[in-house]
Amino acid sequence: MKRPLPARLIARTLRRNSTDAEKAMWRELRRVFPQAKFRRQCPIGPYFADFLSFRHKLVIEVDGGQHATQQPEDEARTRYIESQGFRVLRFWNNEVLTNANGVLQSIGPFLSTR
Repeated sequence: MKRPLPARLIARTLRRNSTDAEKAMWRELRRVFPQAKFRRQCPIGPYFADFLSFRHKLVIEVDGGQHATQQPEDEARTRYIESQGFRVLRFWNNEVLTNANGVLQSIGPFLSTR
């Protein structure tokens, strides 16, 4: 019987295999909101948040096209993460890559509330 991989190894693999949109989001979050101290691929229960700010209790998910077909799974994931006291914002890869300023402007208000 195989033992599950430790969360830190899964997170490391996810970080190493980041999409272009996730890489761009990471750069911009660190540049524009350094006080928020986001973490990448941070475990929350059985899930891994793309970006998480504990200080602001905010999770940001950057979704690729495959998420269009897995809406029930994403909704369950969002419900679980919200049940842990976090807010979840979702953006499409396309949005991050073509409208980074708009994405960052929509994140800003969630970081000034705490």
